Amino acid sequence: MSAIASDFASQRQTMVDCQIRTFDVTDQQVLDRFFDTPREIYVPGSLQPLAYSDAPLEISTGPGEVRCMLTPMVLARMIQGADVKPSDRVLDIAGGAGYTAALLAGLAKKVVSVEPIASLSTLAAANFAKAGLNATAVCGPLDGSVGVSGTFDLIFVNGAVEEGLEPLFANLAPGGRLIAIQRIAGDPSGNAAKVMRFDKMAGEPSRRILFDAAAPVLAPFARRPAFVF
Repeated sequence: MSAIASDFASQRQTMVDCQIRTFDVTDQQVLDRFFDTPREIYVPGSLQPLAYSDAPLEISTGPGEVRCMLTPMVLARMIQGADVKPSDRVLDIAGGAGYTAALLAGLAKKVVSVEPIASLSTLAAANFAKAGLNATAVCGPLDGSVGVSGTFDLIFVNGAVEEGLEPLFANLAPGGRLIAIQRIAGDPSGNAAKVMRFDKMAGEPSRRILFDAAAPVLAPFARRPAFVF
């Protein structure tokens, strides 16, 4: 192992022990995935030294094109709350260069990662192929309306939402789960948000709060301005 690889492995262990474990993540399979998955390869070169930071990483790929990677501790606790099963077919929304999908691929049967930024989707596909993962990268809109077929047992949203989840709910299989960070309507600061788990049972999906978190709102799921006379 090279000195650089060894240093990243050491940082990865510190991330698991000092960030993720201390945020009430106790599922050993989830912890193992975070240690076994090299986050640095899913982070653009200039940000690689910050790959194991406890801060969100904002990845810009051009004018107006930005994707924010969730902090490791928030991502880990979201995955734990998703109760991923070995038989699950997973749809990963706003997957960026594929880090979340890579983690989920070691827990689920199949992962489809959707990312509209072409350069990131291409990078995700290359990362999946190199690692031999059971994951597919799709370059398309975040509502899963292009390049995605069938229903999914789990839909994982890498970012905050305010509204407009109906197309994703339609892609959920009966008994499926959707995990997302939801901004709280009416909050005067505009920053209050909770990680929500939606379970598709009979009728409308039920929902429950898992924990507090924050992330930028993904544009397709932003609240539309109310019409004022």
